[in-house]
Amino acid sequence: MNGPDAQGDGMQLTLLKKPSACLPIAMSVAALALLAGWLALYGMPRAGGDDGAMAHTWQLLMAGQLPFIGYFAWKWLRYAPRQGVLVLALQGAAAVAALAPVYLLHL
Repeated sequence: MNGPDAQGDGMQLTLLKKPSACLPIAMSVAALALLAGWLALYGMPRAGGDDGAMAHTWQLLMAGQLPFIGYFAWKWLRYAPRQGVLVLALQGAAAVAALAPVYLLHL
């Protein structure tokens, strides 16, 4: 099978269209947007206060992507290992981007 989907960039784009590939990225972006919106509206939270709904929603978004990432790795690393690793790296980068403000700002 020769063509863009054989082993090239076309396969990576095809894999990114799979729900198990794009949902974790979307969830990380949503978690980052939630955090940025909260900080823009309310500023830094007080130390020792209740976590609140925003923090619990952020935690659910971050933890909720783990089953999708696991399923993606289980299914696609067997068939398209190179492209699968690239998508997993993109998912990891999105998760790190959502985790970084929490770590850096000690939230």
